[in-house]
Amino acid sequence: MTLHIERARSRRPVTWLTLIGVLLLPVLIGGILVAALYNPAERLDNMNAAIVNQDEPVTIDDQLVPLGRQLTAGLVEGSDEIASNLNWTLSNPDDAAAGLADGTYQAVVTIPENFSAAATSTAPGGTPERATIEVTTPPDSKVVDDAITAQVTSAAASILGRQLSEVYLENVFLGFTTLGDQLGTAADGARQLADGASSAADGAAQLPGGITQLGDGASQLASGAGTLAGGLDQIASGIGGAQSGATQLAAGLDTAASQVNNQQLVGAAQLSASNAATAASQTAALAAGVGGLAQTLGGLSAECIAQGGSADFCTRLGLAAGSAGTSATAAVAAATSTGTASGYAAPTAAGIAQLTSETSAGLTEAANQTRTLASGLGQLASGTTQSADGARELQSGAAQLADGATQAADGATSLADGVAQLSTGTSSLADGLATASDSLPSYTDSEATSLANVVSDPVTTDGLGSSLFGASAVPLLASLALWFGGLGTFIALQAASRRALTSRSPSAALALRGFAPAAAIGAIQGLLVAGVVQLAATYDLGQWSLFALLCVIAGVAFAAVNQALVAVFGGAGRWLAALVGVLTVATGVVSTVPGVLSQAASLLPTSPAYTGMLAALTDAGGFGSAIAGLLIWAGLAFISTTIAVARRRVARPRDLLVVSPA
Repeated sequence: MTLHIERARSRRPVTWLTLIGVLLLPVLIGGILVAALYNPAERLDNMNAAIVNQDEPVTIDDQLVPLGRQLTAGLVEGSDEIASNLNWTLSNPDDAAAGLADGTYQAVVTIPENFSAAATSTAPGGTPERATIEVTTPPDSKVVDDAITAQVTSAAASILGRQLSEVYLENVFLGFTTLGDQLGTAADGARQLADGASSAADGAAQLPGGITQLGDGASQLASGAGTLAGGLDQIASGIGGAQSGATQLAAGLDTAASQVNNQQLVGAAQLSASNAATAASQTAALAAGVGGLAQTLGGLSAECIAQGGSADFCTRLGLAAGSAGTSATAAVAAATSTGTASGYAAPTAAGIAQLTSETSAGLTEAANQTRTLASGLGQLASGTTQSADGARELQSGAAQLADGATQAADGATSLADGVAQLSTGTSSLADGLATASDSLPSYTDSEATSLANVVSDPVTTDGLGSSLFGASAVPLLASLALWFGGLGTFIALQAASRRALTSRSPSAALALRGFAPAAAIGAIQGLLVAGVVQLAATYDLGQWSLFALLCVIAGVAFAAVNQALVAVFGGAGRWLAALVGVLTVATGVVSTVPGVLSQAASLLPTSPAYTGMLAALTDAGGFGSAIAGLLIWAGLAFISTTIAVARRRVARPRDLLVVSPA
């Protein structure tokens, strides 16, 4: 069945088969593009990739850490956010290289030997190093294969890195808590130390006064010891004289005892009585003096110990006191014996005969006791001399003690100042430690885990789809399909009627006669493309209705523009139409195209179609202006076609020549 529609570049009539082919051209183009490019994340399993795990696990705190295996497992398992995953194969270097060369694998991921060591190098004592994996693709890989492989691999590596960061940060946050507690304990200890240092400073402030008093006492002790030494020298001299008198007395008593006889008995008795009384008196006085000396030496011995004298001197002073006591005892015995003798010599002459023998014996005994007294007095004189020497040594030591006490008082003053500074500094340290402890955050295990999870991945995105080309993919592909559909329409149909020169119809009617079937075809193409898109993307009815309306208007407008290009420029118009399609694709895929191309693309008829479809399917604006833009393009194109038809109705001489058949 033929139709009254002119075929381009041929006088054969257009059939329904031709129209069906023209109608299906954008459907096939759009269907193929949408099926091949829309949401490729759902078909990642069509890509084969190999994993070469050469990682050597490390041991941390007696626990094996095989991060290479964990990354491998993460790649194979895939992400819950993506509907599919690459078809991974665990391989070795040789197999991976061969598979990459013969096309078995579209990518190879290699995990190096030091991956675990580098990934855990942030542990204390290690040298931080970034863990690296290698992604290799063949030189003849598809345009987007590298991006897909890199995205999947980076996602797995990012998840593993985030897990490692979470563990590290969790330990850091818990370390803050431990450090804060320890600083608080240190602050308490420093405050106690400050209190103790303050007490020590108070005590040290009193120490110089006490040491000064000790120096004064030592000076007084030195002076008293000097005086004591002089007195002891005099006592020793007196004891020596007493010893000499006692010796003479003993000799006299011996003489008196031997000279007692009957003739001289009375005179001798009287002389003996007198001598005995004198000896008794002297011996008693000597006993009293020696006893007082013994007490004085005993008191000095006790005072020597209290005043801090040397142990040796104090011991010798005590021995001298003991010797003086012994001598005092002997003097008392001698005095007693002398008194007894005196008592015996006192009776009258009548008892002289009876007492002669007794007196002689008493005098002999008194002489013996007097000699004992002389011996004790010699020992006492020697001990007193030694005591005098010790007192002089005590004087020297006490003087040195006084000088040392003066120096110690100066040192104690410096010590008091230093301890006061220590107290002040320790108090400041305690305040600083307390401030540091209060400033450090404190976390429970659950809080540290939650915070580490956020800090390790502080920024996230929402609203990103998994489609490779994003929300603009469908509008771009639909616009491209309808544009090439319009181009295909006027590859099959005649843009300007061949009967324009001979027809009586107006030029506008002739232009409309070529545009009407193309517009109908464009509208149907728009509905078919919208239907194919709905099968792939499943939009809600409201969005799809607006999208379908835009597709219909775009199909009609693109038919008008392609008719005008062919009517005005002939075959070059089809070339220009193809260039429009190329610019649409080039500027619609990525935003990094040169500015000149972007500006040129914004002037193309495909620009309002893309904007309107995007507004219909998303929250982007510009739906109404897009329809207005398409209608303006359609109107300008129809006017251009009408002008081209009018120009063809002007006959030129060469058009009137008819070539006669040979």
